[in-house]
Amino acid sequence: MTAEVTQLWRHPIKSHGREAVETVNVTPGQTMPGDRVWAVAHEASKADGSKWVPCANFSRGAKAPQLMAISTQSNGDTLTLSHPDRPDLTFAPDSEQQAFLDWVRPLTPANRAASARIIRVPGRGMTDSDFPSISLCNLASHRAVGQKLGQDLSVRRWRGNIWFDGLPLWEEFDWLGREVQIGEAVLRVRERITRCLATTANPDTGVRDTDTLGALETWGHQDFGVYAEVLEGGAISVGDKVELL
Repeated sequence: MTAEVTQLWRHPIKSHGREAVETVNVTPGQTMPGDRVWAVAHEASKADGSKWVPCANFSRGAKAPQLMAISTQSNGDTLTLSHPDRPDLTFAPDSEQQAFLDWVRPLTPANRAASARIIRVPGRGMTDSDFPSISLCNLASHRAVGQKLGQDLSVRRWRGNIWFDGLPLWEEFDWLGREVQIGEAVLRVRERITRCLATTANPDTGVRDTDTLGALETWGHQDFGVYAEVLEGGAISVGDKVELL
């Protein structure tokens, strides 16, 4: 059975928008280029940009579901953010933080720590995993969750990097410790991805509207997708084959 890449996504600011791409060039030991370059630390966080820190230090969709409806277009170090309830914002995260903080404030619940600053760790995307990872997601697993809920879910709920189709649902969980070739690159699959409340929010509206976690639990877990690390770099494009080595 042959699988192929159907979609590629990157998320320039952790939990604040997503951007579809057609091709990327990955590097050993690094995240997808342009993925989670910046992260938004909240007022209770001690993150200072000197090193990787866990996701609890940042404003995120699990606590502020409206953030899930942000879309992004990048142009070098300048980003344009879009949201159904906010005017578009074009800004440079490294030098125009206040414009962003003013823009995002209405999207954060009053009972949550407010966004305070944008940080960037040079050479290290701020992934949820404690190693630089690229997430792999199976469209068959996605369709199964939607069928369980009786809804046509958007793949954007899962914030995955590389989507593939052509394999049975949950087959990706059998890849732990194995190597997979995608286009020119070789990745090692390291962990299953345990999901949070962010996936319950509709990426078109930012409103929590379905119980994705409850649906996952019917299979005995709350996992969706896997984290992988890049062993051999190269180009990955939509339409490339996905082959277990």
